[in-house]
Amino acid sequence: MPQSLVRSLDFAPLVPVWLLETLAGLAVLLCLYALLRRTKGAFFRLAALLSVLVWLAGPQRLHESWHRLPETALLLVDQSPSMSIGQRSAIARQAASTLAQAHTEGLTLRTVTVRNSGHNGTRLFDALDQAAADVPPDQLAGAIMLTDGQVADIPASLPERLRPTTPDGQHLTLPLHVLLPAKGEEKDRQLRILQAPPYAIVGQPAKLRIQVDDAGPGTAPGAQTDVTLRVNGEDPVVIPIRTGTPQDISLPVPHPGQLLVSLSVAPLEGEVSQLNNQSVTHITGIRDRLRVLLISGTPNQGERVWRRLLKADPSVDLIHFTILRPPDKDDGTPLSDLALIAFPVRELFQDKINQFDLIILDGFENRNILPHAYLNNIANFVRKGGGLLLTGGPEFVGPGTLQDTPVGDILPAHVPSEGGLVEQRFRPQLTAEGRRHPVTAALPGAPPPNSPADTALTIPGQWGPWYRALKPDTTHGQTLMSGPDNAPLLVLDHVDQGRVALLLSDQIWLWSRGEGGGGPQAELLRRISHWLMKEPELEEEQLTAAIAGGELTVTRRSAETSARKSVTVTPPGTPSDGPTGSPTGGPSPSPSVSLPLHAAADGSGLSLGRMQADKPGIWQVDDGTHKAFAALVQPDPLEFADLRATASRLAPVVNASGGGVFWTGESSTAPAVPALRLTDDSTLHGAGWMGFPHRNAHVVTGRSATPLLPAWLMLGLSLCLLFAGWWREGRR
Repeated sequence: MPQSLVRSLDFAPLVPVWLLETLAGLAVLLCLYALLRRTKGAFFRLAALLSVLVWLAGPQRLHESWHRLPETALLLVDQSPSMSIGQRSAIARQAASTLAQAHTEGLTLRTVTVRNSGHNGTRLFDALDQAAADVPPDQLAGAIMLTDGQVADIPASLPERLRPTTPDGQHLTLPLHVLLPAKGEEKDRQLRILQAPPYAIVGQPAKLRIQVDDAGPGTAPGAQTDVTLRVNGEDPVVIPIRTGTPQDISLPVPHPGQLLVSLSVAPLEGEVSQLNNQSVTHITGIRDRLRVLLISGTPNQGERVWRRLLKADPSVDLIHFTILRPPDKDDGTPLSDLALIAFPVRELFQDKINQFDLIILDGFENRNILPHAYLNNIANFVRKGGGLLLTGGPEFVGPGTLQDTPVGDILPAHVPSEGGLVEQRFRPQLTAEGRRHPVTAALPGAPPPNSPADTALTIPGQWGPWYRALKPDTTHGQTLMSGPDNAPLLVLDHVDQGRVALLLSDQIWLWSRGEGGGGPQAELLRRISHWLMKEPELEEEQLTAAIAGGELTVTRRSAETSARKSVTVTPPGTPSDGPTGSPTGGPSPSPSVSLPLHAAADGSGLSLGRMQADKPGIWQVDDGTHKAFAALVQPDPLEFADLRATASRLAPVVNASGGGVFWTGESSTAPAVPALRLTDDSTLHGAGWMGFPHRNAHVVTGRSATPLLPAWLMLGLSLCLLFAGWWREGRR
């Protein structure tokens, strides 16, 4: 309602100011003259003149009519992910609705909903700063935060928005009140992974450093608890630890590839939630050094290709020997001119053969170079898990070849003596199986299906030609590439625990020279070598799973055309969102579901399936033969680091502002919401109420003036003073 207030005094002269100043000057001169003459009654006459001058100056009182402006309090409602625990979000919405419906004269409540949209936790003070920028500084009364107290951007001192400057340069302090959706301080247990290596050497333990912290009333560091460790869903390992102290855990790395490590800690009795009692990390197992033994036959064009390829890989230790002259040939050249060192046959093929991961025989012609026992060692090396790669040329045709030794028992193809060598121009092609197998699938520049293999012209999109190949009469295993007349060109096979690859041509080096457009020689040899050394990404039967954006994506790769069309997905157990009554409690099991897979139309052997995945923890995917694991990692770890509803973090700022902390209880239907007040007292909160100071913000609606001295009064005063002067002058 309009208000009236005397603001100040003003003057409205009845005569021009210059005349008023002249009269004042004459009055002073006359007064001085009378004083010098010691004239009686001079003071009374001076007072009479001054009263007339004051009246002529027109003194008046100024009045302003103004309207009080309502003050604005900001209500920040926290709707971040941590507020989804229990009834917090519902309590906050109901409390905000109650406050918005409550009418307090002179106070307007502006609601701001704050949601977490990044990776930096809940930032209520950033939201306060932005919202306060839209409120005139003299109308901001303060702020209310409806939150669980887990705020990431709490300032060290009171924010500037709550310390406005008045027109006279003084700083006010505006209150910050906090409403918490709980009955009181809560307890929580948190599992943190302090250090986890992204990579670890196969066969050596990886070290994890973890810590379990308890927070809340009645908790203290040093309590005994158990951490459960799982790797790729295997049997759990229980490790006893003490809270509040970092603990190192040794984790075995049995094989290369990804290890999904899940850790969970036993719940704390009475804790608010178990969502942060578990954590997941990924560790990739890698081989320390891949040891490769390359034995080349008589010097050939492909020898340099092998050396360049293997030497370029920093993870490969290469030992290379070239057979310069078979033992049955003697041209008189001294042995000292043929080799710098003696060929260490026994050391390589008996004493240290099991230290290698891969043996490559490139154009190796067995003419009594290796005794029968050593060739048998090579075959046993493969059967026990090693890899063997052979490239064949003319040395594979005729008597006494490797096919007629114990090595022949593990080869995936047999080349006859008659008609086994084909010398003609041809272009290597991928077979249907080769387009599905990861060793040859999507090779750069792969020719399209059913393209001509024996064309003499260079056609864009085709690989360059070769001119010599072997034509086997029998094969077994997987034929990935074909040569002349669609004969097998690249054959892979599993032999017990090991693997063998046979390239039935010795002219792959032509691709490195760019013959007819060249081809992916380095990439193909790299893939073959790593498949032989059992790199997981090149397995022909693969099942992988990944979670991104709340969606589980399952990828199934199979070289078989009869692969299963669905997989079984087992979600993680559901952690409790409420207090746990027993320290032995844990996640409740979740039922498995069947997920259909849809094959890719390009015949690549890939099948995909997708489903929603919004539960934290490890998801297991099973196709009946293989298992894959994926984990939903919280997008904002800071948001779920501490799940308590607590006033401890905001208390310093609230106390500095003069505000109060209020617990609204655990009922979303009737939360305990304090009343709002505008007050002139210095106390801004009490039992059941929270207050905001009067800022006296207003707008002036009008001004008026009234004479300070009425004319009749000033005339009477002047006459009285003159009469007094005459009276004093007439006295002797």
